[in-house]
Amino acid sequence: MEAENRVSLEIFEGPLDLLLYLIKKDEVDIYEVSVERITDQYLEYIDTFKILNIELASEFIVMAANLMYIKSRTLLPRNEQAPEEDIDEEDPRWELIRQLVEYKKFKDAANYLEKREVENQKFYSAEQQFCDDLEEEGEPIVNVGIFELIQAFQGVLKRFDDEDDLTEIADDRFTVSDKIDYLITNVSKGQKVKFYQLFEEASTKSEVLVTFLALLELIRLNEFQVRQNGVLGEIELTRTNLGEI
Repeated sequence: MEAENRVSLEIFEGPLDLLLYLIKKDEVDIYEVSVERITDQYLEYIDTFKILNIELASEFIVMAANLMYIKSRTLLPRNEQAPEEDIDEEDPRWELIRQLVEYKKFKDAANYLEKREVENQKFYSAEQQFCDDLEEEGEPIVNVGIFELIQAFQGVLKRFDDEDDLTEIADDRFTVSDKIDYLITNVSKGQKVKFYQLFEEASTKSEVLVTFLALLELIRLNEFQVRQNGVLGEIELTRTNLGEI
């Protein structure tokens, strides 16, 4: 049954992308980031990826270990820290902050070039045209990646905070295939639906998990177009005519 509840999902973004997303979500300056808070949030994401059976690159685990190390150094009084060679910085966060600043510069430059390329394109794919049609309706489109979707998924799971741990639940009533059929049947082509509405009938964490995995698969198959009403806004999905199911 476990094999039936797996989806193939490639993570094209890395640990620095996740950290920048968490900083943006908290609306804080990179230089003012709380290592304790961002470490806790980062580890929560890692736990969620594990629950979803999403295979992560080793860089994510390395970053988790680095964050926990920096957090431990930040919390300990300096006179209680073990002496180390080649440490010049008083603030153990500084190397991480430096990496984030440099990576953000790279990302911003890449995004600028990508935007210019799109603006100069004379031919549009069907998916590009679909996005343009949404923009013409006056609904701003923000790129929605796996981190935004995971954030929304975590929000839905909070409904079941009093329930037993998800990993200990054996609820075999639904499979990913069942939920794919359910979503295809209940969301008509062209219909728009809020992210949270797809989980309103779910009665357990396990059902939420399977529904979310089904949604990820349908997004991969272009059966759903995902958009967000502004940065960190509400996620909305539209059933497209582009899928192959």
